[in-house]
Amino acid sequence: MPKPTVLAPAALPALITEQLSDRYELIELAEADDAAGVLAECAERVRAIVTQGAVVDRAYMEALPNLQIVANFGVGYDKVDAAAAAELGVIVTNTPDVLNEEVADTTLGLLLMTIRQLPQADQHVRTGAWVNDAFPLTPSSLQGRKVGIIGMGRIGEAIARRLEAFGVVPVYHTRTQRSHLDYTYYDNLLAMASDVDTLIVIVPGGPATQNLINREVLEALGENGILVNVARGSVVDEPALIKALQDKVILSAGLDVFADEPNVPQALIDMEHVVLLPHVGSASVPCRNAMGQLVVDNIVSWFQTGAPVTPVAETPVTVL
Repeated sequence: MPKPTVLAPAALPALITEQLSDRYELIELAEADDAAGVLAECAERVRAIVTQGAVVDRAYMEALPNLQIVANFGVGYDKVDAAAAAELGVIVTNTPDVLNEEVADTTLGLLLMTIRQLPQADQHVRTGAWVNDAFPLTPSSLQGRKVGIIGMGRIGEAIARRLEAFGVVPVYHTRTQRSHLDYTYYDNLLAMASDVDTLIVIVPGGPATQNLINREVLEALGENGILVNVARGSVVDEPALIKALQDKVILSAGLDVFADEPNVPQALIDMEHVVLLPHVGSASVPCRNAMGQLVVDNIVSWFQTGAPVTPVAETPVTVL
């Protein structure tokens, strides 16, 4: 029997491509001179898509009549239309859990960098400014801050545990209360923003969370407020955030994600009191290798058993 055909719409880590190409016919569109022609030629054969950041919408899936599974590299899968996949009978998988601790570590690092202005202090040394002037005292400290977490999934819980280790007991807001947690729960985001001075955002992207952090939330956070976003750029109304920072409606922001990556607004770049990272929440070799292996494991498990390892909620698999 011919090997199943797996389509990669965009470039993938070598760990994934090497293992998949050993087992299947792997078609890498990023390597093709005529991607459209290659896609048209293989459309009938494609049974799986492996994607990292490529848009896989209803039309894309409908153009592949024998598609069975879309394996997404990353826990967030907002660029894959999972609802349409469910209607078409296509399974979608992601890579949860293996990146929880790494993203939580990055979040705490970004929080501390922002509150204590550590990147600015580093530059104070590197530019020679310390020779003439001591670095100014930072206006804030993590100690005594009230931190609210927006989103309390696996990564949110890992962030909360780390905050407790720093002597900070967080509160949280999600659509539904987590009954197994003792942290104070807010069913209203504005109410939580009014009661805290630090917001950490770790919710999925997509229409349901588009511009969740808007002008009203930032105003509720207040002039001593700090926003840390390690979720998706789409979750924050970026123009509203820029204006809030310019007008000192809030104190500062630490951002790992942006609305139009890798294009960061010049207004944010020009602000010396914010911290900007290039979407590196899970960007370590060990973590990305674990994510890549889970992508491969999902494809292999699907073709061998008909049950992937980590299907998303929209496309659950019942094993008979």
